Amino acid sequence: MNVIYTDNVSAQPSNKINTKVATEDFEKLVQILKDKRILVLSGAGISTDSGIPDYRGPDRKRPAKPMRYQEFIKADFGRQRYWSRSMIGWATMGDAKPNEGHKAVAAMEASGNVFAVLTQNVDGLHQAAGSKSVLELHGSLAVVRCLACQKLESRRKLQDRMLGLNPNFEAEAVEIAPDGDAEIKQHSTEAFVVPDCLHCEGMLKPDVVFFGENVPKKRVETAWSMFDYAEVLLVVGSSLTVFSGYRFVKKARALSKPVVILNQGETRGDDDATLKLEYRLGELLPALAKKLA
Repeated sequence: MNVIYTDNVSAQPSNKINTKVATEDFEKLVQILKDKRILVLSGAGISTDSGIPDYRGPDRKRPAKPMRYQEFIKADFGRQRYWSRSMIGWATMGDAKPNEGHKAVAAMEASGNVFAVLTQNVDGLHQAAGSKSVLELHGSLAVVRCLACQKLESRRKLQDRMLGLNPNFEAEAVEIAPDGDAEIKQHSTEAFVVPDCLHCEGMLKPDVVFFGENVPKKRVETAWSMFDYAEVLLVVGSSLTVFSGYRFVKKARALSKPVVILNQGETRGDDDATLKLEYRLGELLPALAKKLA
């Protein structure tokens, strides 16, 4: 393992790598990735510059409590808690725009260096940035699914319905989570009206994989096909704490397939990495895209 930490993590955004140590690291990074079929595995850290906090980033003051699958489906209060908080947090999630990191990944795909993106994120920002070959491992916040009839509805349309059903519900968001959930100031959700499916009045759930829920089998099979085709795995902005992402790093090491991790802070895969760099993705990824192109 060759673990490298740059000495410029707190630097202001720049268009170039401007310290000797960072330049050496950058050249090592380029040599590993150059002329290789790159599969990008992205996590919440790539979206922080778009205003979406991650779960375990270096700036997070306390652990977030994400919604769990059993809590959501088991009782009304679980769904009231999630949808009321999601209604407040949607203003941030729905209006988020792709940042320079997302754009750089899209540029690397356009230039033929990255052949696909396997993302753990549910915000749709890779696609918004122009990436074409994207597999959303944990689903998408853009739509909601009826658990009874499987019909889909736009999350934006559902937002309008929720606002109409709860005109007097007011709460202030304290913190937004990557899954669309939001920490809000103390507020009772007992009276919150949760909308039903427009087709069968069944239970609606965001079309994402909650904690405690399994990634659909066919999606996992597609992800492994992408992994098999890749010559190098490039992890960007993921702590790899969740096994659904870490298993690809673990398999890569078993096959002696190079793994590059770009993330601020420790990750579960640090000991498996061929190269680990800590640097702002909004700086490093654009420089990398330009260099590889």
